Amino acid sequence: MPELSHGRRMLVLAICCMSLLIVSLDNTVLNVALPALQRDFHASTSGLQWTVDAYTLVLASLLMLAGSTADRIGRRRVFMAGLVVFTLGSVLCSLAPDLSWLVVFRMVQAVGGSMLNPVAMSIITNTFTDPRERARAIGAWGAVVGISMAAGPLVGGLLVESVGWRSIFWINLPVGLAALLLTWRFVPESRAPKARRPDPVGQLLVIVLFGSLTYAIIEAPHASLPVTAPFAAVALIALLALLRYESRRREPLVDLRFFRSAPFSGATVIAVSAFAALGGFLFLSTLYLQNVRGLSALDAGLWMLPMAVPTFLCAPLSGRLVGSRGPRLPLLIAGTAMTVSGLLFALFEAETSNTTLFLGYALFGVGFGFVNAPITNTAVSGMPTAQAGVASAVASTSRQLGQALGVAVIGAVLAAGVGSSSYAETFVTAARPGWWILVGCGLAVLAVGALTSGRWARTTAERTAERLESTEMRRSADATA
Repeated sequence: MPELSHGRRMLVLAICCMSLLIVSLDNTVLNVALPALQRDFHASTSGLQWTVDAYTLVLASLLMLAGSTADRIGRRRVFMAGLVVFTLGSVLCSLAPDLSWLVVFRMVQAVGGSMLNPVAMSIITNTFTDPRERARAIGAWGAVVGISMAAGPLVGGLLVESVGWRSIFWINLPVGLAALLLTWRFVPESRAPKARRPDPVGQLLVIVLFGSLTYAIIEAPHASLPVTAPFAAVALIALLALLRYESRRREPLVDLRFFRSAPFSGATVIAVSAFAALGGFLFLSTLYLQNVRGLSALDAGLWMLPMAVPTFLCAPLSGRLVGSRGPRLPLLIAGTAMTVSGLLFALFEAETSNTTLFLGYALFGVGFGFVNAPITNTAVSGMPTAQAGVASAVASTSRQLGQALGVAVIGAVLAAGVGSSSYAETFVTAARPGWWILVGCGLAVLAVGALTSGRWARTTAERTAERLESTEMRRSADATA
């Protein structure tokens, strides 16, 4: 990629952030619309889970493929294709005649979304080569998540109340088209000097693993053990086969050598934990505010602001801290805030008081605001630039997988607790195990963040980077010989 002026780099960052905005906004807007979908389509709790998880699962399954493909054939080309497919999928979602078709069209959206965020992060990584400047850019990128969390519930609530839930997908059209035109005009093409070859077997194993695992979790409260157990077994077999196959492949879809770096492995675990907490938190909060408290979609969106505003404010601060002091402090703050937030709900039933509900939301927003920048920066820092797309795709996959598992596990726990009763009668008691799961996620962020951000962890990252660089140099020499 040619050296760009400061203004041009900022413009590229803004264009990439537009893609993150529509993908993130789609999730937060949809959460507010879940009760309206439930009424219109007479959907069960598992039906609502599939509406969210069909999107995140496809996204998680295809992110690494999209990252490696972009490194190979051109990042701008794949990014523009993703914008087209995502925008088309949004139109189809707005026209869905029933819940089954909505789930299918959400999967179409996800195919496009898989070509956006990891590719955009790869573009940012190759555009901002200075480590401190890159950390600040990633902080701005993380702030967009805060913007989507702040704007999503409000915009979604307003649209659901005034026009209907179908209109939540219309907002992707102008943003998607604008990002497409700006990308075509201002984003330079780039690709890896030596990209990986396609890995269809690895890709299939990833899809089978994620899909079968999520199905087993979501359907467990409703289906018998003979129905769900085979899917759990298939997930385990797919995982073992993936580890064995990828470790022997010369150019794997999932480069297991990345995980020799303690910071990279830690970033993966933290991403899964943090986004599982986010997925579960939004799912529980939306159903509680509208189905238990009886709030309108707009009022429920306003109640999300105590969580969204701290996320928006803390994300750029986290990026600056990562750039100046490293990832340890932001991760410790994130883990502590998320853990205390979960404890407020698990121990003190924070839902039952406006004061504790506000405090619990605010603490979770602080924690989530601080966690995103160190995840992304750690995932791509120290890795060879040629593999930026794959490294950032693994981080993005961890986020989406975490969110899918959070909705699946916590939704399953809630469904089992509610049973045939109404939400209003049993929600607080049924949701308590889910809040304890969120406490565990916060503790994982805290403990793993402390363990993988010290001197020993940095040493493992340096050794891993040296091995990856030497391997890439040998491959390049063999290719030119």
